Amino acid sequence: MADAPIFIDPEKCKGCTKCVNNCPFGALSMETRPERKQKLAVVDGGACRACNKCVTSCPFKAITMVETEKSGVSDLAAYKDIWVFAEQDGGKVLDVAFELLATGRKLADKRGCRLCAALLGHNLGDEPKRLIAGGADVVYVADQPELAQYEANVYTEALSKLIEEHKPEVVLAGATGVGRAFFARVATRCRTGLTADCTRLEIAPSPDGKTMLLHQTRPAFGGNIMATIMTPDHRPQMSTVRPKVFKKAEPDFSRKGEIKPEVLELAKACTRLVKAIRDPNAVNIQDASIIVAGGRGLKKAENFALCEKLAKMLGGVVGCSRACVDAGWIDVAHQVGQTGKTVCPKLYLACGISGAIQHLEGMKSSDTIIAINSDPNAPIFGVADLGIVGDVFEILPQLIAALEKETAKQEGR
Repeated sequence: MADAPIFIDPEKCKGCTKCVNNCPFGALSMETRPERKQKLAVVDGGACRACNKCVTSCPFKAITMVETEKSGVSDLAAYKDIWVFAEQDGGKVLDVAFELLATGRKLADKRGCRLCAALLGHNLGDEPKRLIAGGADVVYVADQPELAQYEANVYTEALSKLIEEHKPEVVLAGATGVGRAFFARVATRCRTGLTADCTRLEIAPSPDGKTMLLHQTRPAFGGNIMATIMTPDHRPQMSTVRPKVFKKAEPDFSRKGEIKPEVLELAKACTRLVKAIRDPNAVNIQDASIIVAGGRGLKKAENFALCEKLAKMLGGVVGCSRACVDAGWIDVAHQVGQTGKTVCPKLYLACGISGAIQHLEGMKSSDTIIAINSDPNAPIFGVADLGIVGDVFEILPQLIAALEKETAKQEGR
């Protein structure tokens, strides 16, 4: 067939059926041709998956792969360096940029290239120096009034032009509201792929062993499997990573690096920020050092009062699993997990949380994890540093009582 990925030469085919027997997809069959006495192999182009088994099994070399034109970057060697998009807010670079720099530093060292940061904004002060202290070798800085506030068209134009001019091999960004809003547009502009919400990044050989690629791992199929994705034919290789997935390194202000100012001709903004109003009562669980999280085991919304009381006594905040949000017990701002926020507190206390993989992906990098669950086989115990098997309604009041007693003792001194 004309659209099949293989070609069967009728002059060489002897009708031995070995290709038919070896095809794992049932794409080959035998057919009688009027001009030939014996049957010849034919292929169903829609069923063929180009696995190459028929090619290797044919003793008469009658089957060959059809050469197809490959789209992609013609000169992959022209693309060098690993870049981090250093997102800023109000002239201050966000923590996620430093988390990516810490991981990017390891990737760049293994790849044998430079680690660079791309910083867009206005009145950025000493932020480029902080990026160098965080691990960057080069910081490309576009400090222009048009970049003071995020606007999708302007930021897309700015980063796309920097990529086009300097040709980085890899570009990483945080999976924040801004990163998710415009990074896909940059990938489209650059005619390359984008892997979102990665949980692991690694420089390793390509499947054919001919080159080194960025292996981008992320949860797939509802978190039931971990998929590793590669971009062999296009550049740059682009990924987003959630805040708190990686840990930032301690800054080293003795590091030397290069700051390169960039002046860009930018697209006109399509929207204008009139006023920004921040909710003073908004919960930011990603920045919390202590999180007391409740799950389905709390049974009803009123029982979150136990978590709230304990969190307040510890100086922390309340988190939750998705089941609690779906049940309407607590606001989505508290949700931890693959479909919520990724957190990395010093202490994560999981109360009545079974530990679905989607939840574990959002909190497993916490420094210390304490889990309370009545089921000794709950998956949460697989990542916990300390597991308490028991009734959460008995254990939480005891913890609160012990803290109240300790607090009263200290106040009495």
